Amino acid sequence: MPSLETFIRKCEDLARQYEDQANQSKTDDDIRNLRVRSTGKKGEITALLKELGSLSADERPAAGKAVNDAKRRVEAALDRAEMGLKEAGRRKELTSSRLDITLPGRAPAAGGLHPVSRVLYELVDIFISLGFDVAEGPDIESDYYNFKALNFPDDHPARDMQDTLFIEGPGSLLLRTHTSPVQIRTMKAKSPPVKIIAPGTVYRRDDDITHSPMFHQIEGLLVDEGISFANLKAVLELFSKAFFGPEVKVRFRPSFFPFTEPSAEMDAQCVVCGGSGCRMCKQSGWLEILGSGMVHPAVLEEVGYDTERFTGFAFGLGVDRIALLKYAIDDIRILYENDPRFLKQFL
Repeated sequence: MPSLETFIRKCEDLARQYEDQANQSKTDDDIRNLRVRSTGKKGEITALLKELGSLSADERPAAGKAVNDAKRRVEAALDRAEMGLKEAGRRKELTSSRLDITLPGRAPAAGGLHPVSRVLYELVDIFISLGFDVAEGPDIESDYYNFKALNFPDDHPARDMQDTLFIEGPGSLLLRTHTSPVQIRTMKAKSPPVKIIAPGTVYRRDDDITHSPMFHQIEGLLVDEGISFANLKAVLELFSKAFFGPEVKVRFRPSFFPFTEPSAEMDAQCVVCGGSGCRMCKQSGWLEILGSGMVHPAVLEEVGYDTERFTGFAFGLGVDRIALLKYAIDDIRILYENDPRFLKQFL
């Protein structure tokens, strides 16, 4: 049976031996192997715990402390050696790399809202301030919600594949050409009064400097008792003053839409040329910004509303075209080219 002194000396010898080996380690594998041989489950220092049983009860506390001290010394030496190898590796990488760490850093580019998003949020805020609620619907619609329920005749040009993006052919699913289907869905789900705006993305086969096959729209609908064209005009004039300012002139002119009667379009004075005429306004001095009118009785009947009791108005405006007006942009296509030279102007 070994004496306590012999046992403690053995612990110190093993600790010193593995400390020296740790200091001489050259690789991570060397460190891992030393951990296994010294303090691992079957390591030499761990095995010393099994020898405690051969000592007397009075000697075991001191012997146990010696084993723990040896284990801590070795683990500390191995940790230092491991950190030293990592630091040496980092220094080698830095000295061998072409990266000049003394150069000032480059700050990441700041992001911002797209001009169309800016205008969309501003328009929504204006109409919410006028008491409208926001309603949404799916981008993929059926012929019923996009055309039939809105009083489009079967031979209307909008049902032609040259004007509309059908998914499964005419008469089935399509990418909505306006957000008007949201009006139908809302009226079918709710009794009057109804006062909503329907912002969203719409799709048409159209592409030039003032049109895009994918663009954004906000439509409005108000149905209640005693609603007249005067209410429609008042709401749109309030909107135009809030958005464009009192200095920009607007005008109403008669038009036709299948789902409204009577109908009117509202134009705003071209902000690019100030009304003198340019390619943006096609030399007219005016830009069409929205269509509007009183909801056609056939549409109200389709959703089950009493046309003798309720009337309403609807309007729809293109957000992208409003953005052109607001920022005096003369080509709608630049909004979708993702040119950072253009977009950074709106940060």
